[in-house]
Amino acid sequence: MPDDRPTPAHPALALDDTVHQRVRLGILTVLSETRECKFGTLRDELGLTDGNLNRHLRILEQAELLRVIKGYEGRRPCTWLRLTRQGRAALRAEVAALEQLVSRLRNATAEPDAES
Repeated sequence: MPDDRPTPAHPALALDDTVHQRVRLGILTVLSETRECKFGTLRDELGLTDGNLNRHLRILEQAELLRVIKGYEGRRPCTWLRLTRQGRAALRAEVAALEQLVSRLRNATAEPDAES
């Protein structure tokens, strides 16, 4: 009897273009490791310029994946970054899709080559 279940979509289709870009994935990952992070700390951790980091932060902020908090530390201006609930959920979904891809790859390479 034929299987009428639809073929599941390839896990690569679950990757989010906003999250998957390597710098943005790095930003979300660093922010997931702490309650909040200073702009300069994040910039240094990822080896980015101020302008490059700002560009990616704007994209993530517009997607509501992180929150930018501006204020002062003493008399010096300071910017803190915080992951939102949506940001945590997006990062979890991205990691789950990557894990599925890795699992498929491991299963494919574990099977004997059909042409050998």
